[in-house]
Amino acid sequence: MMSQTGLSGVTLGKLAEHASLSKSGLFAHFRSKEQLQTELLNYTAEFVQTMVVDPAMQFPEGKPRLEALVRHWLGWTARVGLSGGCPVAAAVFELDDTESPIREKFLAKEKEWRGFLNQLVQEAIDKGHFRKDLDVKQFVWELCGIYLAHHVTFRFIRDPQANSYAEIAFQALIRRSLPVNKSG
Repeated sequence: MMSQTGLSGVTLGKLAEHASLSKSGLFAHFRSKEQLQTELLNYTAEFVQTMVVDPAMQFPEGKPRLEALVRHWLGWTARVGLSGGCPVAAAVFELDDTESPIREKFLAKEKEWRGFLNQLVQEAIDKGHFRKDLDVKQFVWELCGIYLAHHVTFRFIRDPQANSYAEIAFQALIRRSLPVNKSG
C-alpha cells in the first residue's frame, strides 16, 4: 500500500480493510498513525536488507560488492512486485517539506543508508579498486542521484531505457573513480 499511496495514504482504516481486520483490532497493534508509519519504515528497511543488501554482501569486498549492490538496488521494487515503486523514495518527497517525528525517523534511515554506501566506497578505495583521493561523499551523492533519476525515469516517465541509462551513468561514475593506472 505504501508503495502505491505514499506514507500518508496508509491509514489504520485502509490497512484494516486491506488486511480484512477490524479497525479496532488493528488499532490494538498500532496505537497511532505515527507508530504505524514507523513500523512501515522498519519493515521497508528489513525488506531492502533482504532483497538488496544481503545478496550483495555475498560478493568480495570493494568494487565487486558495490557493483552487486547497485545491480540489486536499481529497479528492486519492480523485481519484488511493488507496483507503486520505491516507498522510501516516495516518502522522501512526501516528507521533504514537513517537520515531524516520522520525518526524523526517515531522515535517520536515509543517513544510515548513505553511511553504508560510504562504507562500501571506502572499502573499494582500501582494496585499491578506486583511487585514494576519491571524494567518497561526492561519489555517494552521485550514486543516490542515479538511483533517483532511474526511479523517476522508470516510474514516472515510463521510459523503457531507464535501466540502460542508469547502468551507463553508474559505469561512468566507476570509470572516473578508478586509479589512474587501471582501466577496469
